[in-house]
Amino acid sequence: MLTHSQAAKEFNKDESRVDWHDKAIWHLRQNRDLGVNKIPNWQELRETASEIKLNVLSHLDTYLEEFEKMALSNGVHVHWALDGDEHNKIVKDILEKHRVKKLVKSKSMLTEECSLNPYLEKYGIEIVDTDLGERIIQLAKEKPSHITAPAIHKKKEEIDQLFQKTMGTPPSNGDPQFLVNAARADLRKRFLNAEAAITGVNFAMADTGGFVVCTNEGNADLGVHLAPVHIACMGIEKLIPKVEHLGVFLRLLARSANGQSITSYSSHFFKPRKGQEMHIIIVDNGRSKQLASEEFRNSLKCIRCGACMNTCPIYRRSGGHSYGSTIPGPIGSILSPNIDKKKYSSLPFASTLCGSCTDVCPVKIDIHSQLYKWRQNIMKEHPDRIKKLAMKTNQAVFEHPNLYNIVGIIMRRAIKLLPKGILYNKLNIWGKQRDLPNVPSKSFKEWYNERSEQ
Repeated sequence: MLTHSQAAKEFNKDESRVDWHDKAIWHLRQNRDLGVNKIPNWQELRETASEIKLNVLSHLDTYLEEFEKMALSNGVHVHWALDGDEHNKIVKDILEKHRVKKLVKSKSMLTEECSLNPYLEKYGIEIVDTDLGERIIQLAKEKPSHITAPAIHKKKEEIDQLFQKTMGTPPSNGDPQFLVNAARADLRKRFLNAEAAITGVNFAMADTGGFVVCTNEGNADLGVHLAPVHIACMGIEKLIPKVEHLGVFLRLLARSANGQSITSYSSHFFKPRKGQEMHIIIVDNGRSKQLASEEFRNSLKCIRCGACMNTCPIYRRSGGHSYGSTIPGPIGSILSPNIDKKKYSSLPFASTLCGSCTDVCPVKIDIHSQLYKWRQNIMKEHPDRIKKLAMKTNQAVFEHPNLYNIVGIIMRRAIKLLPKGILYNKLNIWGKQRDLPNVPSKSFKEWYNERSEQ
């Protein structure tokens, strides 16, 4: 697997695409700011949501038991999955019990995390993503590059060509309305023929055993209301204590994502309709490990709005696929090392630590601080020899003022006199994409001492 910097280098070969991607993502951030500025008590909302989530994480076992009890009393089948493999097997067993061969799925990052689609396809089960962005990347055989806008890395002309290739549509010069209508016509057939529907869970209420799915296209509603079997997949952190807390998070979610007042559809599910069977699969998949860590526990507050990605200068100019993880961007760089520290060891370093991600997080996760903590942990376990040697050398120089002054004089003269071919050699990784600044004739200390003597 490529490191983030290696994958980002590939993405950056197409400068026009990088600029376009940067502007498209930043547009979401600008919309977020416009939406947030209309709410006078925005900071109070953030603080309230953060405290609610902190309460949940402090009493997660109790709330999970309460949720299960209430869901069972509502006539819902409740399943527990330790990891992605167990989750996928539970889904397959339910589908096989009902002899399901065709199912539709609304947007769910958890099922992406568990690689559900390829797993079911191995068993001859057709699974169709019905969120437009997810459907686009499914047809393209790619992974999401963003939490809330999974196909934002694709231009409309590319989608036009994709639809021509996979759905046989005529060329439209990337006309958005034509492409949406084509996708809608194709998906309607899928909805009508589906034998089961899978959804994610945005929020689950412990006191009622109900849950909410947020979409802008109504695709979750169409799938669930037409299919005889509904399977909802949720991570253990999706709980909130009471239904009365839901309003806090619904006001935060869409505004943080793209500036909307609220998602177009906030669908509430409590019990199966007559003749329908409803299942909830509660998944751990490393979340308990994260919960046990005092340093990184707060990351489980995440409500998957994508605000940290939209503001991150690294994400905007490196693309979501450069992270190589299900959840990209700043929050993904905290969550992914918990799953596989060695595989995702480069991600915490894909940040300027500017703190903008923390500033926009609706539940006040200290994202940049946690990224810094991950860096420290990774460097302790997997030290970089070259960096370690460089830091030791710098330490020796900084600890001895006279040596520091001598090295400064030598380096200033060397940079002026030595040919660029020697300065910008293969060993100078820093200089591959940067030029050294103009070198002053004297150090600040020399300049200061001269002025003091005058």
